[in-house]
Amino acid sequence: MCKGSTNDSDSFCPGSNPGQAAIKRLTQCQTLFILKFLIGGGYILFDKLKQKTMSANEYVKTFVKWMFLATITGGFGGIVGSLFNMCIVYVTKMRNKNSWLIFLLPLGGLLIVFLYRICKMDKNSGTNNVIKSVRSEEDVPFLLAPLIFIGTTVTHLFGGSVGREGAALQLGGSIGEMTGKLIKLNENDMHIIRMCGMSSVFSALFGTPLTATFFALEVISVGIIHYSAFIPCLLSAVLSYKVSLLFGIIPETYLLPYIPLLSMASFFKTIAIGIVCAVVSIIFCVGIFGTNKLFKKWLRNPYLRIFVGGVIIVALTFFLGTTDYNGAGMNVIDRAVLEGKALPYAFLLKMIFTAITIGCGFKGGEIVPTLFIGATLGCVLGGLLHFNPAFSAALGMVGMFCGVVNCPIASVLLSVELFGSGGIVLFATVAAVSYMMSGYYGLYSGQKIVYSKLRTEFINIYTCLLYTSDAADEL
Repeated sequence: MCKGSTNDSDSFCPGSNPGQAAIKRLTQCQTLFILKFLIGGGYILFDKLKQKTMSANEYVKTFVKWMFLATITGGFGGIVGSLFNMCIVYVTKMRNKNSWLIFLLPLGGLLIVFLYRICKMDKNSGTNNVIKSVRSEEDVPFLLAPLIFIGTTVTHLFGGSVGREGAALQLGGSIGEMTGKLIKLNENDMHIIRMCGMSSVFSALFGTPLTATFFALEVISVGIIHYSAFIPCLLSAVLSYKVSLLFGIIPETYLLPYIPLLSMASFFKTIAIGIVCAVVSIIFCVGIFGTNKLFKKWLRNPYLRIFVGGVIIVALTFFLGTTDYNGAGMNVIDRAVLEGKALPYAFLLKMIFTAITIGCGFKGGEIVPTLFIGATLGCVLGGLLHFNPAFSAALGMVGMFCGVVNCPIASVLLSVELFGSGGIVLFATVAAVSYMMSGYYGLYSGQKIVYSKLRTEFINIYTCLLYTSDAADEL
């Protein structure tokens, strides 16, 4: 013990034997320290557990929210899409039975312009407006839905060369906009609900839920996939697809008569088809925008413009003596894919018919005409390359689709949903080649190329910037 210390002392010197009081005091300090450590650690652990629980709750709440919203959007989109599909099928049958209806196409055009004008929607950019609304706070007008429904139906009834996806995207965007405003979603959620609407109606019309999902995710900004909208869009697309089946809508599927084995020969032939599809897709996009520009330059009055365009389509139909290039032309696609038969110039005529129809102001989409062009072009290329024409027609459809919409993942999924998984490597190849070689062109001037197709570089430019001043003005 130190000098002056006792057995009862609570202090001790180094090297000495501590007294009982000192030992007791030391033990108490150690116990207190351990208790503080345990309590502090427990609090930290509890806090982390609380944070994780709150985070998990947020995920669950978000999932449940989009389950609910996707159900509403998918159900409503499925009903609207199915009704629209039934209308298109009905008017197409009516036109085929009454060929004289084609002569009324100019008058149908006047009706379309009149409806858009009285609703003050004649300045609306339609599909481009929907695409831009996902990136900005721009609203999708509610009137866009009934107008595009009527406009596309009228165009199909009288033989304009258009498809259905333009109506799908615009109808879907309007449905999403309406749903979001009713529930009072914030702007970030509004972007997602618009994509849900797009995927739902697209799925109902084409019977391709996976393609519809990734098309909505990819088409907005090329190079960026909006994964936050993956679950909502998928749920909407699947539910919409199921609703369409209840309405008796039969999805478009093809049983290919022949699927080649993957070999170096088939691989390089597919690459060649992809390159040609890319070049033709550029010509097609330039042709549509160029024709629209010329019509607006020469015929400033929209009534006169659409009337003259309708007259040209009627004259071309009468001159050719066939209605193969009016409407969607699904019979020609079927013949090319299932039988491997197509006229050598069919793809070129369809490009002309579609460019005039859309360029002068008729309503509808470009995707089905694109599939027509791809099928007939691929069929011809198959004969030249000594490649199965029917399978080449299928490759051409996927290659052209990817070239004009810049959506490679959606294109590969389209091949699976249309033709099955056989030959998927070749379908992926034609999509990849067409995507790269088609450059920064596309059907939608509202679409942005965010990342370069050639290198890891951020570019952020609008498609069609090289050949339309409208896109440049929007930058």
